[in-house]
Amino acid sequence: MTTTVTPPDAPPPGAPAKESKRPRLPKSARAGGQLHGGPIAYAILIVFTIVSLFPLVWTAIAASRDNQRLAQTPPPFWFGSGLFDKLEIAWNEANLGEAFFNTTIVAGVSALVVVFLSTIAGFAFAKLRFRGRGALMLIVIGTMMVPPQLSVIPLYMMVAKLDWTDQLQAVIFPSLVSAFGVFFMRQYLIQALPDEIIEAARVDGASSWRVVWHVVFPAARPAMAVLGMLTFVQTWNDFMWPFLVLTQMGNPTVQVAVAGLGRGYTPDQSLIMAGALLGTLPLLLVFAIFGKQIVGGIMQGAVKG
Repeated sequence: MTTTVTPPDAPPPGAPAKESKRPRLPKSARAGGQLHGGPIAYAILIVFTIVSLFPLVWTAIAASRDNQRLAQTPPPFWFGSGLFDKLEIAWNEANLGEAFFNTTIVAGVSALVVVFLSTIAGFAFAKLRFRGRGALMLIVIGTMMVPPQLSVIPLYMMVAKLDWTDQLQAVIFPSLVSAFGVFFMRQYLIQALPDEIIEAARVDGASSWRVVWHVVFPAARPAMAVLGMLTFVQTWNDFMWPFLVLTQMGNPTVQVAVAGLGRGYTPDQSLIMAGALLGTLPLLLVFAIFGKQIVGGIMQGAVKG
């Protein structure tokens, strides 16, 4: 005959089992919980926000004043009554309507081509095996260390020989290739694109171009969005090269058109600030519309990597 020994702390037969008491974790430590900063973190963020917004706010304040008020001490720290008048004068005198159109074309085409070529080249350097890959990558990185001022004279001679002066292609073509873009996409694809996915596509009979279109581009979409945004902003703000090959009365970009407002024996500083403010607003609008998607793409790529 078998005898069952019941522990002294065991529940009687038929009674519900007691739940084991586990320490409850705070919400911030659970999976998917949000971390909340303290007052010091919020204070630091507020200070950094104010410091970051101050140049833009000061530009708007200076655009609403005149030269006499801007020259006084202390300078004005609040808006005047002539902001919209100065914006209208700057828009008309600098021909900013045509400048916005030209700059949008230049920045848009440059961003699209740079993202496309950089993604393909980055994939080749990251995942393809060919002779001289390391040496070519070192050459690409080495071109980033060459000051762009060294290429101005030979590049201008080529543009003049092609009769491209004062035409938009003189600004577009030199910016279609980016060594930083190739390096950036290479570093991203090394982590975000597993070799097993490429091998599976090869087994299914996919060609190299099909692998690029259906595997590489979807995996690199977050990095492509970031690179496109950076290239668009850099091209939009580029001043030196467009100033050399374009004129304000021909096909100006925004920076060339705004530079024309500073001519004269006594430049109107408020008018220059108004033009600079108008030239900055489209970038703020683009980031306000697509900033959330770009940041989300960065986080998505970080999780996948």
